Amino acid sequence: MTESNLKRFGKVAVLLGGCSGERDVSLRSGEAVLKGLLELDVDAHAIDTKEGLIEPLVQGNYDRAFIALHGKGGEDGVVQGVLETLNIPYTGSSILGSAIGMDKYRSKQIWQAIDLLTIPAESIPATNAYQKIKASQLLVRLGMKVMVKPSAEGSSLGMNKAENAQQLQDAIVEASEYGGDVLIEQWISGPEYTVGVLNGEALPVVQIQPAREFYDYQAKYETSGTEYFCPSDLSSIEESELKTIAIKAFLAIGCSGWGRVDFIRSKASGKFYLLEANTVPGMTNSSLVPMAAKAKGLSFAQLVVEILKSSEVKNAKTSEVRHG
Repeated sequence: MTESNLKRFGKVAVLLGGCSGERDVSLRSGEAVLKGLLELDVDAHAIDTKEGLIEPLVQGNYDRAFIALHGKGGEDGVVQGVLETLNIPYTGSSILGSAIGMDKYRSKQIWQAIDLLTIPAESIPATNAYQKIKASQLLVRLGMKVMVKPSAEGSSLGMNKAENAQQLQDAIVEASEYGGDVLIEQWISGPEYTVGVLNGEALPVVQIQPAREFYDYQAKYETSGTEYFCPSDLSSIEESELKTIAIKAFLAIGCSGWGRVDFIRSKASGKFYLLEANTVPGMTNSSLVPMAAKAKGLSFAQLVVEILKSSEVKNAKTSEVRHG
C-alpha cells in the first residue's frame, strides 16, 4: 500500500494557513491533513500560502494539491483558479462551486429555485451606516429577531443576534468589516445538524449542541462545552431525508468532491432549514467531517486519502488539456 500511494498520488502540496480570518484554523487543519497523508506514505509537503503560492508550486514540481485553506482566498475559487491555470489537480469543488458555496445568500437563491427550504432572509451591501428606520422595517419583515452574518465568510465569523434596531445597526457594522454583502436571516430556534459529503456519498449526520446560544466562532473553537452527537437523535427516516437534501443542495450549487452541508431544525415546526454549504470544512481533531467519517469506520488518515482521491477526476481533465 505504501508504494501504491507514493505512485498513485505523486508529490502532493498541502495548502494551509493563508491570510483570511480563518488562518489559525487552517493551520491546524493543514497540519492534521499533512500528518494523515504521511501516515499512509503519501509524498506530502506543506505550503503556507501566506508566504507565497505560485513560486513554491512551480519550483516544487507538484503533481496535485490538497486544499486545507478556509475562508477568503482559499475557499472561494481564487486558489482553485490558480491551480487550474497551473494545470495542477486539486481536492474539492471547482472554481464555480467554491465561489457559490462561499456566498450564503446566492446559495440560498439557488436552493429556493429548486424548492429546498431555507430561512427567510435579506441581503444588503456592506455598510458602516444603516438607518435606524430601515433597520426597524427590516426587523418587522423578518419577525423582530434576526441573525446577522457576513454573506461570504466562514467559521461563523462576524455573526450576531439582533432584537432591536440599534442591535441590528451594530451587527451590520461588525459584519461589514469582513467585506462583501451582509446576510440577515429570520431567527430560528432549534438544534443544528451537519451532513458531510465524501465523493458523492453522505456521511452520518452529526448533531450539534452549542455551549452558547448559537454556534458561533467561540462555540466552535474556543468553548469546551459544545457537544456533538453521532449518531444523532434523528430517526433512520429523518436521517435518510437529511442526507438526500444535503446531496441535492451540494450538487445544485456546483460543489463536488467533499464538503459539508449545515442545517437547523425549527423547534416550532420540526422542519429542517438549509443554512450553508462548506467546500473546505475544518479538519482539526474536533472537526465534524472527521467525526462523521469515524462513525462510518474511516480513520482520519483514511479520510484524507479518500478526499485526495477527489483530485483524480480533475487529474483526468488536466491530462486532456496537457495532451489534447
